[in-house]
Amino acid sequence: MWVYWESAPYRDISRVRDLSPSGLFLETRASKKKEGDLVRLHFLVQEGQIRAEAEIRHLAANGRGFGMKINSLTTQDAPCLRRLLSRLRENPLAPRVQLPHKRPS
Repeated sequence: MWVYWESAPYRDISRVRDLSPSGLFLETRASKKKEGDLVRLHFLVQEGQIRAEAEIRHLAANGRGFGMKINSLTTQDAPCLRRLLSRLRENPLAPRVQLPHKRPS
């Protein structure tokens, strides 16, 4: 899956890996980013538009991406993210999806 993202001085489209309800890993060679930088994400997927703001929490040692924590997601886009995660969970060829652990009832 791909996402359009913005964070000065970059505007780019990159591959998403390890998507979860709280974060994701973005494959990119954007070299001027650092931990703590904010990134605006724009997913255009069949479930609908998903806009989020995320904070870079981890830079890959190989310089090929960074892990991010999603800080904000609009209330109208949250259901789209849930549907996207559900669809990806059902597709074995999709990027790895991490789901929160459910507590026993």
